[in-house]
Amino acid sequence: MSDETVNTGRRRFLTAATSAVGVAGAVGIATPFLGSWQPSAKAKAAGAPVKADISKLEPGQMIVVEWRGKPVYVVNRTEQMLADLPKVNGKLKDPDSAISMQPAYISGEIRALRPELLVVEGLCTHLGCAPKYRPEVGAADMGGADWFGGFFCPCHGSKFDLSGRVYAGVPASTNLVVPPYSFESDKILVIGIDAEVA
Repeated sequence: MSDETVNTGRRRFLTAATSAVGVAGAVGIATPFLGSWQPSAKAKAAGAPVKADISKLEPGQMIVVEWRGKPVYVVNRTEQMLADLPKVNGKLKDPDSAISMQPAYISGEIRALRPELLVVEGLCTHLGCAPKYRPEVGAADMGGADWFGGFFCPCHGSKFDLSGRVYAGVPASTNLVVPPYSFESDKILVIGIDAEVA
């Protein structure tokens, strides 16, 4: 009888010890596995909103801000630039921005919260090249008298006006993308937070 008692107690002890070691091992394996599902600090920062100081942006100038690894063009449009926008409507694929990707609070030919400040992703909607800012009116290599300033993609020749609207007859099919953005103050632009949420 004492041999049976020892064997039963020993079995219980070994079963409990093995179970405890098994549970500890499972937790040790599961913790890094589940942790790998969480985005890294670098990935979280890459998707975070970005603030840009626009206080020194002169009329007619453009700055480039990086957001989520993409260039975002911020152009301070002059009154003349804004007045010229309707002159190219007949040459555009989507002059009213009806089919282009943009926040719901952006519409029409201005495509901006503040008429003078254009905010668009600096990636051509054809194959993702970076269009060049070409604000000069009447540039001979851009079409002469029909060119009122805008963006030119050197990769395949797509052209966009100063609202980022794509010209007809070029490889790009849609207007430049307007990212979500808002203003923290008159001088601080926030890219990555919708105006409706801010």
